[in-house]
Parts: sequence; structure tokens; C-alpha cells
Amino acid sequence: MSENQISIKNLSKIYNNNFKALKNINLEVKKGEILAMLGPNGAGKTTLISVICGIATPSLGTVTIDNFDIIKDYRETRSRIGLVPQELNLESFETVFDTVSYSRGLYGKAPKPEHIEKILKDLSLWDKKDQSVRQLSGGMKRRVLIAKALSHEPKILFLDEPTAGVDVELRKDMWIVVEELKKIGVTIILTTHYIEEAEAIADRVAVINQGEIIVVEDKKELIKKMGHKTLTVELQEEIVKVPEGLSNYNLSIGENNMSLIYTYNVQAEKTGITDLLQVLKDAGLKLKDLKTEQSTLEKIFVNLVKENNEN
Repeated sequence: MSENQISIKNLSKIYNNNFKALKNINLEVKKGEILAMLGPNGAGKTTLISVICGIATPSLGTVTIDNFDIIKDYRETRSRIGLVPQELNLESFETVFDTVSYSRGLYGKAPKPEHIEKILKDLSLWDKKDQSVRQLSGGMKRRVLIAKALSHEPKILFLDEPTAGVDVELRKDMWIVVEELKKIGVTIILTTHYIEEAEAIADRVAVINQGEIIVVEDKKELIKKMGHKTLTVELQEEIVKVPEGLSNYNLSIGENNMSLIYTYNVQAEKTGITDLLQVLKDAGLKLKDLKTEQSTLEKIFVNLVKENNEN
């Protein structure tokens, strides 16, 4: 991947009541990548986006976009960014087509009806182009917000909780648009607490909790590094306690007392499964079936946030 497009250094945001929304954030975002920012509600995801987009002012630190400073070169940086906010504040009497075209004009771009037409078609809005925005359903308004954010052909697109409360149809359309944008080199940053969203489309994942970035990692690496697999050994007969001699294995009894669950590290040289199965056999347990399952980002995320809160 090519050079960094967004560079965030020692960024903090402290509100008047001394609430630290962001604490010393350092993050580089590469050109053309999809970065998912994961975190529970109130973790600071929206604040971070607001600062980068120039909506909120940083208390400390710097942010540059294509080497332009977000404060000194505000117009320059803002023109490179498209933002799809969380809230729907669209009550326009204008038509869908005019609303989206107007957004483009706000960025000083010359009219380009063919571009607006393409976006509206991509977002399944073309048949609504002459309707007033007010008349649209919530899901359609969400589509209009995305179209407005793309109207001036930004180099960077921010999607803040893009599919919260959105129907499956829009989610699918949106990921197709995201894939298309990625192909033409647009950098995409999305915040979400839907882990499957990050797992589905991100290249890298940044986990934010209590205003701090606790990990930034390539998605596959993160799953691999933190990934544990569980082996469920289904038994033919009920089991009440883990048999003697099995205490040095990481075992727990599954629901209905009809299985043993063994957790092991994917990275370890030896999984210990062969030995375990032999010991189970020696203990006189009759096996019915074996199942393995890799931990998803979901579990990793929960564990990371838990560790971070305990520290």
C-alpha cells in the first residue's frame, strides 16, 4: 500500500467539564485502505471523526491530511473528505437530485450531473430523484446522506455507524459502493460496534475504548494473533466434573453436561489435542463427536475491552 493519507499525532480532546473524550491518539491511515474503528458506545469514535473533519477542535496534537493541516488548511482538507454522519437531519423540501447536486456546489465543484446520476443509481435512489427528501423513509434518507457525502468525489470517506438501524438491502448496496470506491483508491474509515461489519470489509481494525486506541492491527493478523480455537468434545454419556488427570488441560464442561470444551492457542506449536484425546480415552470417556471453532473478532474485541477496563 502507498503512503499515509491521514496522520494523527498525540491528539487529545478535553471538554470544558474536563471530560477527556480522546487521550493521546496516534494513528496513520494509508491511502486506499478500509479502516474500521471499533468500540463500545461513548468510546470516542464520533469525536475522533469530528476532529478530523473539522467539526470539533482538538485540544492537543495535530492531524494532517495529504500533509495539509486540518486547522491551518481547513478548506483544503475538508474538500478531500466526505462524511456520512450518524444522525438523520434531512428535512429538505428539495428533490433528491437537487439536494445532492447542491452538496457538490458547497465544495466549490462545478456541476456534474452524470456523476450525481451515477451515485443515485449505485444507491438505488434514481427512481426517487424527483421526490422531495422529506417524503422519503428513514432508510432512503440514509441513502441520500451517503449520496451527499460522495457528491464532490472525496478522496476520503468517513462512515459513522453507517448501518445502525439500517435494512439489509441498504447494507448490501452500501458495501457494494464501498468496494467500488476502494477500487478507485478512496480511503474509507468506518466506525461501528457491529463486529461482523469490520470483519466483512476492513483491511485494518483499530479498537477504541475510553478515548484511547488500544490496538491497531491488520484484521487477519488480529484474528490470528488473538485467536483461540475451541474444541468441543461431545460425549455419549453425561459428565458432572472434569475427570482426575485432566486438570492440567484447559477444559470446561459444556451445557447439558454432555461435552467437554478445550481451549487452545492457534499460534502454539502443539495444540495438545492428540494427547488430550488419548487421556480422555484412558479415562474411559466415550466420544460421540468433535467440533472446532475459531474465535471471531467479536470475542477478541470483548476480551480487549475487558482487559483495558481492568487496567
